[in-house]
Amino acid sequence: MAQYISFDDQVEVIGLSINSFLKAIPAYESLMIEILRKHGLPTIEPENWYSQTLWLQAFKEIGEKYGSNTLFAIGKAIPENAIFPPEIQTIEQALHSIDVAYHMNHRHGEIGYYKVTDFNPALRFAIMECKNPYPSHFDRGIIMTMARKFRPQDSIVVEVVLDENKPTRLNGAESCTYRVSW
Repeated sequence: MAQYISFDDQVEVIGLSINSFLKAIPAYESLMIEILRKHGLPTIEPENWYSQTLWLQAFKEIGEKYGSNTLFAIGKAIPENAIFPPEIQTIEQALHSIDVAYHMNHRHGEIGYYKVTDFNPALRFAIMECKNPYPSHFDRGIIMTMARKFRPQDSIVVEVVLDENKPTRLNGAESCTYRVSW
């Protein structure tokens, strides 16, 4: 599946996660509220559940109107506002927790996953596979925030790069693979 196409029409997203979408870029909040309303999501309550299909339609419009940098910024805001396990202490735990949080914020049907497929602390390198219907730039933003937030103290730079040698959702694949270094 390509970006913005739900794996299952029954999937729902918790309102708290959608509200992260609104808080990502405060200057665009009113525009995003209008886009959500246009796509059948007029009022978002943090504890209620909403159709992922409708949210993806709104996401698609945001991506088309405002571009990849906006999607990246929204992804970076998600870890600050969505539900994540509280016991995270290391970058490895942080990267694994993205999938846990994803499952905490979605329910019903096939939702996909975020999987750490390789982790090498000595080389300060990880590989993540993201199989979900969200935009690739959004996923890169989530991974970037979690890696930056939990990188070792002696780490200065964090990079998250889409592996273009593998299939990507940008080209209609079901997943994207990212190289993470710190």
